[in-house]
Amino acid sequence: MSDRELYCDTCEGVVLFEAPLCGDGHGVDCPELVCTGCGAAVLVSTITFRPPARSRRRAPRPTHRHAA
Repeated sequence: MSDRELYCDTCEGVVLFEAPLCGDGHGVDCPELVCTGCGAAVLVSTITFRPPARSRRRAPRPTHRHAA
């Protein structure tokens, strides 16, 4: 089991959290953690954002004015 210190909203302080035995096969990288103080569970997850696709609009063509 892995453990780390995190802020617990229920305990209102920094407390040791530990990963319970994971039934999903994550091992020590299990995203589920349990507060050792009160038993509150948290899910730790990383989120990856992709930058928005760049628009490939063409610049407007310059207009040529001709004398009349």
